[in-house]
Amino acid sequence: MGLIRNIREEIQIIKERDPAIHSSLEVLLYPSFKVMMHYRIAHKLYLKKHFFLARYISQRGVRKTGIEIHPGARIGKGLFIDHGNGVIIGETAVIGDNVTIYQGVTLGGNGKEHGKRHPTVEDNVMISAGAKVLGSFTIGANSKIGAGSVVLAEVPPDSTVVGVPGRVVKRNNQALPREDLDQALPDPVREDISGLMKSNTELTNRLLSMEQELKRLREQGEKRRPEDITIEFRGQGI
Repeated sequence: MGLIRNIREEIQIIKERDPAIHSSLEVLLYPSFKVMMHYRIAHKLYLKKHFFLARYISQRGVRKTGIEIHPGARIGKGLFIDHGNGVIIGETAVIGDNVTIYQGVTLGGNGKEHGKRHPTVEDNVMISAGAKVLGSFTIGANSKIGAGSVVLAEVPPDSTVVGVPGRVVKRNNQALPREDLDQALPDPVREDISGLMKSNTELTNRLLSMEQELKRLREQGEKRRPEDITIEFRGQGI
């Protein structure tokens, strides 16, 4: 009965969060569905200290889906891994309820810690494609992690994080001071490119101003020293 309940729950989760799905049968083809079925079985074996069997089932899930979830990770209800290829969830990671993770996300360690090495992700968090969350800290409930971000420190609840390293740019749906954001997930790459374009424009304007100033000084110098022009003409035999 427990397995049937898990299957029904996973089908419902995917149908609710993926608008591209049209029938319950399609869910059976989804990597998220397949890997969560493997994880639920592997996790039960892990808790009973059947570590080899747990890892065996877990690795079968990796080969079928490209998603690696360590059987020791603790995952709540409603996890949805959209697309999912390249997702890695470490052994001591803890994930709350109704979390959404996109492809290429890593919930990993930083190589410097022992025991609890991986992050804790609280309820209703969204982690966008390619983000890396590394270390044993907490991502607060209802937060959003921007695509490609590298998060290395605690994130308060109701926050939006972007960049490398990740920085909180919005909290409680309010932009932080000195930040100009109109979107739920700002694009740090676009912001950096805009900054470079602005700097390039300023440098170009300064070079043009310098060229104009040099031209003016040359013209003034020629007017002040007419004898130089006479000497040049004489040297040419005129």
